[in-house]
Amino acid sequence: MRLSRTLALGASLMVLLSACATGGSSKPTIKVGSDGFYEAQVVAEMYAQVLEKAGYKVERSLGLGARKVTSPAIESAQIDLKPEYLGSGLGYYDKTKTTGDPAANAKALGDILKGKGGGISVLAFSPGQDTNAFVVRKETADLYRLVKMSDLAAVQDKLTWGLPPECETNPLCAGALKDAYKITFPPKGVKLLGACGAEIAAALEGKAVDIGELCSTQPVISASTVGLVALQDDKATQPAENLAPIVRDDFLAKLSAEDKKAFTALLDGVSAKLTTEALLKIGVAHEIDKKDVAEIATSFLEENGLLK
Repeated sequence: MRLSRTLALGASLMVLLSACATGGSSKPTIKVGSDGFYEAQVVAEMYAQVLEKAGYKVERSLGLGARKVTSPAIESAQIDLKPEYLGSGLGYYDKTKTTGDPAANAKALGDILKGKGGGISVLAFSPGQDTNAFVVRKETADLYRLVKMSDLAAVQDKLTWGLPPECETNPLCAGALKDAYKITFPPKGVKLLGACGAEIAAALEGKAVDIGELCSTQPVISASTVGLVALQDDKATQPAENLAPIVRDDFLAKLSAEDKKAFTALLDGVSAKLTTEALLKIGVAHEIDKKDVAEIATSFLEENGLLK
């Protein structure tokens, strides 16, 4: 009898010690996703690495595609977390609410997302931003006297346009071109190429296109050997594009109050270090130095003391 009681006590002690070793509960698996271009993938990988370091199991779905893919993915719980560009994220749902104020964009996006997919929260946004930019070679700018976007309407049919496939359904791309700048869409000459990556930049440099939509933090704009010029968005069609993590509320509901606070602090810590200069460095590392997404993310996190 004493032996049985001793064995039972020992088993109970083992369970207690096991619980203490894991903090009393295991952290839930989180599914991290991103849009298709390199910068979004790198930031999503940063989220994944800091969460793994904190004991979360992470399932990655990086580079899923354009917002028309990733927004339904987070609404339907295919992913729990993704980096979002506030202006474009808000513009996807309601272009009329976009502004040049990141705080206003974050609030408006948060209000909309509370009613999507059972609720999605917008966490702290970065000080840096990456906006859409329409870029031409300097020789093209000189030839047609292009300084601002309003200069394009008169020469639009003389140009070959490099645009992402999703431009047609994006109110900040086709919508801005048609409504603000009176560009016939689709343009007479157009090539559909990947957004914010090397494709449009290479086409511009190789003279396969004359004007292309790039991301403002792409290093090719300032480093190109042929000379590239970003045209002024004189109608202010592009909103503030600071980055913020968006996360499903049903995932947050799985966390204790203490874990939720720590989870938010981890992601806010990443956001706080994402200055525009940092985003430019990410572009150089990927596009010029040819480093892979995970390596760039790890270097950034280590340099900023976020993987302790």
